[in-house]
Amino acid sequence: MPKTQLTLPLLKTEAKNFAVTFSNKPIADLYGINDGKKVGTYVEVELNRSLVERYEYASGNAASGIDFPQLQVDVKATSIEKPQSSCPFRSAEQKVYGLGYNLLVFVYEKKDDNATKTAKLDFKDVVFVAKEQTADYQTTVGLIGILERKGNKDDIVAFLEERNLPLDDIGRERVAEKILKQPPQLGYLTISNAQQWRLAYERVIKFAKAGKHNGVENILA
Repeated sequence: MPKTQLTLPLLKTEAKNFAVTFSNKPIADLYGINDGKKVGTYVEVELNRSLVERYEYASGNAASGIDFPQLQVDVKATSIEKPQSSCPFRSAEQKVYGLGYNLLVFVYEKKDDNATKTAKLDFKDVVFVAKEQTADYQTTVGLIGILERKGNKDDIVAFLEERNLPLDDIGRERVAEKILKQPPQLGYLTISNAQQWRLAYERVIKFAKAGKHNGVENILA
């Protein structure tokens, strides 16, 4: 039988079904594993395994850097104890304008069963964050406030320097000019500077549960 073309609505539906079906399933391979990256990789592989036999889609690779390049979606799996992950650094502008792709975040609680020597992942939330809302919350709140108060380029440059965005003097000037011409949208992530961006999800999980924020959706609701 021909496969169905995977679309964003279908991916959301399948993500919900996956989380419900996979929750509390005994997993021998994850017993005693506390490395969040290994758990995340396991979830991503199993999600793809649940899709590949029924759907037609391009899988992620090193060049695209995200799991579903045609849908512009990257999958993240994170523990509810400390909901965060890393992602590749492309430019400082990602803190202002977003990562450039959507996020599908699986939030799990992991428990080991010593009797059976298996682990279980209980998915508490599956949060979709539209690419337009993947910028840094505090950065965009500050910039939107400056623009609403009729701030000028010097005000924006000073703010970017205070926020310690990884930019040199010329870069700050260039980004400030762009911000004046193209005001950013409010982002909901917390993005920390590092060799890779460090993304924190507590705010998006909270907003997704509230169900009142455009671009942030709790798929398990």
